[in-house]
Amino acid sequence: MKFSMAGAGPVGQKLIKRDINVLSPSYAREYALVVDKAEGSEVWDVDGRRYVDFMAGVAVLNVGHRHPHVVEAVKEQIDKFWHVCLADFYYPQAVELGEKLQQIAPMDGRSRVYFGNSGTEAVEAAIKLAMYKTGRTRFIGFFGAFHGRTLGSLSFTASKSVQRANYLPGVKVYHLPFPNAYRPVLVQQADESYGDTVIDYLEDLVFRTTLSPEDVAAVLVEPIQGEGGYIVPAPGFFSRLRELCDRHGILLIVDEIQSGVGRTGKWWAIEHEEVQPDIVCFAKGVGSGMPIGGIIAPEAIMDWKPGSHGSTFGGNPVAAISALTTLQVIEEENLLAKADETGQYIMDALVEMAGRHPSLGDVRGRGLMIGMEFVKDRETKERAVKLRDHLIQHAFENGLLLIPCGTNSIRITPPLNIPHKLVEEGLHIFEAALTDAEAKCL
Repeated sequence: MKFSMAGAGPVGQKLIKRDINVLSPSYAREYALVVDKAEGSEVWDVDGRRYVDFMAGVAVLNVGHRHPHVVEAVKEQIDKFWHVCLADFYYPQAVELGEKLQQIAPMDGRSRVYFGNSGTEAVEAAIKLAMYKTGRTRFIGFFGAFHGRTLGSLSFTASKSVQRANYLPGVKVYHLPFPNAYRPVLVQQADESYGDTVIDYLEDLVFRTTLSPEDVAAVLVEPIQGEGGYIVPAPGFFSRLRELCDRHGILLIVDEIQSGVGRTGKWWAIEHEEVQPDIVCFAKGVGSGMPIGGIIAPEAIMDWKPGSHGSTFGGNPVAAISALTTLQVIEEENLLAKADETGQYIMDALVEMAGRHPSLGDVRGRGLMIGMEFVKDRETKERAVKLRDHLIQHAFENGLLLIPCGTNSIRITPPLNIPHKLVEEGLHIFEAALTDAEAKCL
């Protein structure tokens, strides 16, 4: 699809033309937003236009753009030092962040933390640790998943074929249907037992015919699928998955890169399932935009030898202090409860909105990780891709920042501390854009 400059002002259009001449065409831009500055839950472009931010840098800015406490902490750290190399030396910022992550880890007992720079690096570390600990080389992933673009994590990523085209994945992964009750693939119509259906498929068919469970190092799964459409799993799925992993000596890795750090109203989305994972992958929202990611695992699992894995820049002191301060802000400002409260308000508003808009086929999510799926017909559930894309563009041109997910869905992921007046403003722009999209695309 040809990129459109619609919505960009003259200064923005000039910069986009320069961008096209110098930067990789692999960057898939959503629309012509050219950012000049941002604060809290608002963004301004280089032509002075203001936007309400319902995307937070793809669920990264959980405490908003440029939170003053984070800015102060980062400036103070830069005045001290900004690099040594955690793989070779020591500094308090990484230790203090590790201790904080231990406190909020979604598993009992003592845990350890490994730091990298991004989500895909976190997944790579989890893959390697699972191989190291179990001595096994096979893995299980899920269709619709997104875990990153480096070759190991790409082996699991299965949300868009373009992301895997022309690349040979680096790890052997067997993919299963994710327990999506709105679009089940193993039954014609899902009910409360669909989570069990997916696990039965794994046990009764996959393990019986193509994959021995004794060869599987780990299952890698998102507690809520992100790029795949913001899909909340069917009830009972995770408890069955945990029991299966325990029975076969398989590690359970949860990718909390998009869903973690308070996004769903709990520190980690897996806590909604009342299941403890073996390894947690984190990134995005933990650093308020500074590049940091990593994994958390119990001491008994993260017992690899010195030199088994490392990173030159992972957990650098500036990113570490930004992450530590972000976690402190979430606690001090009670943003877990705020995310739950604001998320429920938005969900209720969208459900009520669906009564007026037939294209709004499904509303789902937890906390401020909210997805909407758009259809041409609610009975057939035919995907309304053109309508979804028109809605996003129209909203952008009228001052609201949204991004897609899945084939025909939109995600809402504002900062956890977004003010109520901006929620109302954003929802008003959203419904106006939806009305326009339905008039032109249905």
